[in-house]
Amino acid sequence: MAQDPDVQQLLDQVGLKPSDGQRGQMDTVGFASTAEQMDAVVALCTANAKPREDSLISAYPWLDKGSFRAGVCPHDDYCYAGRLYPLLLSRVHAKRVILFGVFHKAKVFDCRDVLVFDSFARWHGPRGPVPVSSLREEIIKHLPKDDVLVDNDMQQVEHSVEAIVPWLQAFNPDVEIVSILVPYMDWTTMNRLAGDLSSALSDIFHDHGWQLGEDVALICSSDAVHYGDVDWGGQNYATFGTDINGYQQAVQRDMDLATNDLAGNVNSDGLHRFFEACVNQDDVYEYRITWCGRFSIPFGLSVAIDLANLLGEPPLDGVLLDYGTSVSEATLPLGELHGMGRTASNNLHHWVGYAAVGFR
Repeated sequence: MAQDPDVQQLLDQVGLKPSDGQRGQMDTVGFASTAEQMDAVVALCTANAKPREDSLISAYPWLDKGSFRAGVCPHDDYCYAGRLYPLLLSRVHAKRVILFGVFHKAKVFDCRDVLVFDSFARWHGPRGPVPVSSLREEIIKHLPKDDVLVDNDMQQVEHSVEAIVPWLQAFNPDVEIVSILVPYMDWTTMNRLAGDLSSALSDIFHDHGWQLGEDVALICSSDAVHYGDVDWGGQNYATFGTDINGYQQAVQRDMDLATNDLAGNVNSDGLHRFFEACVNQDDVYEYRITWCGRFSIPFGLSVAIDLANLLGEPPLDGVLLDYGTSVSEATLPLGELHGMGRTASNNLHHWVGYAAVGFR
């Protein structure tokens, strides 16, 4: 059967092709693909993050030795979002990490209302292959069959998880991952799927004697607002205009969403507010606010909330570690990144926001 031409076009764009049971890498420009690149990125980004690190530890002393059970992490080019990654991922110490990915190309694959897994044995990492945890097969076994779709092409063309994997590997060389893409779905379907997954994970955790954060962590991949009136596929996302005042209003709206609905004692009501703010309830294919994590965040955090409750653990408590944009962040010196670069421009007509949130 011939491959759909739109799907084939995406597969042709994969920077490092999959082989021998190993997932490749979609984006080899914005993200590191070699150890040399990742060493440079980690050194530069952790140095850039140090002032914020010091401020956070002063405000929240437990962060100095703390470990997150869940988180919201950006996935944009390292030269823009790089400073935000270590603020969160250096505090993810679990051996196994479930990553809830944005499925940017779900419409191309006509995919919705299901959880998308891969069957790769390992993923490409800058410092060597990153193994997929056997937890994936346990999850799939415990879920209703209609909840699950296993498709390596869908996973291969999606960059939202592969951006995070090199950072997990950098901070924990023995990390194992499970990638779950979250496509379009309405709130009712999201609640059903999240309930199925949290119940499945609860059973698995009890079987192994695992704890959330110690043995398994949950990370939601998401960039914040995509803003501007240029190079967005003909769409105008400049709700407040493209001058400095419009930029400031859009940033404040992002900050309000992250602070009010994602940080603190995160709960179902806040996640529902976030979902309704970002998604047209009459047509889930339409944005209200262009956060690409409009499905991955409320789904992943709903699972985390339910799982903590089922395990008898304390409720999640979220800290907005920081927020930045591709305009405000100090662009990394590309000459020191060994061939890496930018995949999009950064100016008042085209920019992206980033929120890093950690949950203990």
